[in-house]
Amino acid sequence: MTDASPDRSRSRPRASGDGFSLAKLLLEGRAFFALIAIIIVFSMLSPYYFSVANFLTMASHVAIFGILAVGMLLVILNGGIDLSVGSTLGFSGVVAGFFMQGVQLTSLGVILYPPVWVVAVLVCVLGALVGLVNGVLIAWLKVPAFVATLGMLYVVRGAALLMTNGLTYNDLGGKPELGNTGFEWLGFNRLLDIPVGVLVMAVIAIIGSIILNRTAFGRWLYASGGNERAAELSGVPVKRVQVSVYMLSGICASVAGLILSSELTSAGPTAGTSYELTAIAAVVIGGAALTGGRGNIRGTLVGAFVIGFLSDGLVIIGVSAYWQTVFTGAVIVLAVLLNAIQYRRRVKLPSSTGSPPTSPQKDKAQTADPALEKTAG
Repeated sequence: MTDASPDRSRSRPRASGDGFSLAKLLLEGRAFFALIAIIIVFSMLSPYYFSVANFLTMASHVAIFGILAVGMLLVILNGGIDLSVGSTLGFSGVVAGFFMQGVQLTSLGVILYPPVWVVAVLVCVLGALVGLVNGVLIAWLKVPAFVATLGMLYVVRGAALLMTNGLTYNDLGGKPELGNTGFEWLGFNRLLDIPVGVLVMAVIAIIGSIILNRTAFGRWLYASGGNERAAELSGVPVKRVQVSVYMLSGICASVAGLILSSELTSAGPTAGTSYELTAIAAVVIGGAALTGGRGNIRGTLVGAFVIGFLSDGLVIIGVSAYWQTVFTGAVIVLAVLLNAIQYRRRVKLPSSTGSPPTSPQKDKAQTADPALEKTAG
């Protein structure tokens, strides 16, 4: 006698797959919870930490890393890496300082002082050109991304040093009689009491989010980062996407360079040193996979705030700068470890539903059997 009752163990939903899991919630929202924990801990350690004025000041510091991280996210989603963004940031500031000091035309005996908006456009074009070189090397000449961008890191940094002879351009405020004032607007001015740099970061983040979620380019980017060969066979212009993301990363680096130079009212050839590592750290802390195809703007920005609020909090309570480096490195290692755990769980999740995985060949055979039996009958 066979038991016709349904298998209750199969019909009952699995708690691990469908139910609420606190561990899963903490793992997927780890960057946000880490940021909340940082704010609570440092607020308890210092009476000066938890205030609107301090948060806005820290946010203005985060803006530079956040803008860099948005561009870095696009590259990492594509499965690449861009080590040249820190040098591009420094070189952009130097070029802006060069134009703000006046361009001397010896043959004509004149000195040109371009307006600030022209300087900003030229600097962004410069960043796009650096990204274009990276993209061509990687997409068309098949140079590994690590090697290509590492080489450009040295080339761009060397160009900045040659341009300034190792010196710094100071007093970039301009002069009213020359018509080139307003450069400090990016670094010092506020709109609705919010630093302009933070607003620029927000605008770039919104544009990046729209590109990733609402455009064909965003779908191409995720597809090519997840599986480049499959995306190419599906008609995705993989090479064009690769070149584009490196150009966008270069533009973000140039914008960050303008903001940093504006805040300092000076531009030095060594500015932005190791900033590329901070940008990568923000992307990783935000949950993106270094293998490509996974990540979002929201998580990247939270990752940037985690690094910025942690660093500034350590400064406020008087921790040595050397320990700050140690803590930042530990956070990065922990973030990579948690990423590996999260994506390993996602791979194992389908097999936890209770039904054994079936191969496509078996599925085809099962669908073909009834037809064969019907023909034989």
